[in-house]
Amino acid sequence: MTGPRIVTLDIETSPIVAYVWSLWKVTIGLNQVVDEWSILSYCIKDLGKKKVSYVDTSRKANPRDDYDLLCALHADLSTVDIVIAQNGKAFDMKKINARFIEKGFAPLAPIKVIDTMLVAKEVAKFTSNRLEWLSKHLTDTPKYAHAEFPGMELWTECLKGNRKAWKVMKHYNCVDVPATEELYLKLRPYMVGHPNLAAYYTDDKVRCPRCASTDLTALSKPALTQTGEYTRYQCGGCGGFARSRYTQNSKAKRLSLLSN
Repeated sequence: MTGPRIVTLDIETSPIVAYVWSLWKVTIGLNQVVDEWSILSYCIKDLGKKKVSYVDTSRKANPRDDYDLLCALHADLSTVDIVIAQNGKAFDMKKINARFIEKGFAPLAPIKVIDTMLVAKEVAKFTSNRLEWLSKHLTDTPKYAHAEFPGMELWTECLKGNRKAWKVMKHYNCVDVPATEELYLKLRPYMVGHPNLAAYYTDDKVRCPRCASTDLTALSKPALTQTGEYTRYQCGGCGGFARSRYTQNSKAKRLSLLSN
């Protein structure tokens, strides 16, 4: 094993269409639904690579027909170990699973999800945790505003088969992916509980658990837990901190420590 396959992913879905009688505080019954949602497009990029792959339903007579897109997405995700996505745990991956289940696809092997929105909430108190704000202030790739087709208009025009709108949708979808990747790299050194990338390598080198770099410096100040002293390291690759898994305490010291 030469390391995990890590991708950044973003999907765009079509809206649910329903009959309603009001514009305010509407509860919609299932018998009011006219058209269900589907996946209109997805963009995927391997971490650190330049190539960005994009698939959409623009060539379909009915853009809500996402079966061929789902086949491509299932194949793409079948070799992925870790997905990075903004709001990926609550939205992207659950929406993808919903479509896979509904259309009869076999389950994918378990994929770890790094949700940059949840990471931002956990490690800091930003003005906003939306990608629009985070990418503007923390990355060099601010979120695309699609001013030519503002708001909902972009989705409605795509569903009408407007080629110009689909071109804008592609740009909108594909800009979000490098923006999310940059955001992830910015937040990564602060993450606690990041999937341990070193576990994906078969060698016995000491690697950073966040980025797998071997450029590690053992620090003089140890990492202390309630009952143990561990060697603390700082990574020269991502800048994050890590500690050894085995205590440096002598047997006598281990026996003398109490827990509260």
